[in-house]
Amino acid sequence: MKTIGFIDFFIDEWHANTYPGLIKNYNDKFGTDFVVKYAWAEVDSMQDKLTTSEWCDKMGAVKCDTIKELCFKSDYVIVLAPSNPEKHLAYAKEVFACGKNPYIDKTFAPDYATAKEIFDLAKKYNAKFFSSSALRYADEIFTRNAKSTAVVTTGGGSNLPEYIIHQIEMAVKCIGKGATKVRYIKDADQEWVEVKYNDDRSVKMLYSPWMPFTCISTNDDGKSEYKKIDSPFFDNLIADILNFFTTGEVSFDVSETLEVAKIREGAIKASEQENVWINL
Repeated sequence: MKTIGFIDFFIDEWHANTYPGLIKNYNDKFGTDFVVKYAWAEVDSMQDKLTTSEWCDKMGAVKCDTIKELCFKSDYVIVLAPSNPEKHLAYAKEVFACGKNPYIDKTFAPDYATAKEIFDLAKKYNAKFFSSSALRYADEIFTRNAKSTAVVTTGGGSNLPEYIIHQIEMAVKCIGKGATKVRYIKDADQEWVEVKYNDDRSVKMLYSPWMPFTCISTNDDGKSEYKKIDSPFFDNLIADILNFFTTGEVSFDVSETLEVAKIREGAIKASEQENVWINL
């Protein structure tokens, strides 16, 4: 049995509740034996949520009193807190210091400076890690070979600051790094974020609460594609996390995570002054 420990701000949330089942499905499919065995949460309970002990009883896991205890007992570590990226720096520092190589859930960090600090800490402790929105793993874009020159994405969620990362992840996957500036335009409940580069590449992202995830790209092979994202991207994410735990290899250039953090920070700043270009 290969044990996984969950670190979270509060444990009764969608990612912590969903990942154990996806891991079990992976085991059933590939004959592996990963299991979420340990959990630690900074906040023991939230209103109308299970306490950490109640969650552990439900999931068949063991509550740990400290991150250090969890790292000592677990073979592998997943840092969650998907809605609290401001917590990731402190959690990652403890995990790296314990000699673990974690997966850190989206959103990776609240801003570019914090993201860079986590990367610097990993280097200090000689730790490997990766982070990603699950949308990077959509079959519709994950299996693409062509790089894009222009990308338009759409997507929804409860608010732009938290959910725009999914579109940014898709865009960076398709178009690569090198964004230089962003601007924001709002029309009713439609919010547009435009990203510019020093070359002929461009990205436009449309956020609206009930908008489905889609990706429209013009590729450097001269072909255009429209893809509605409806593949099992969370299953694909879990598969890549478990492959990382097994091999120590990350399937993409992790510096793209810094690019995602840079664009997200710029998009949020731009949303405070509509139709003004913000340098990244």
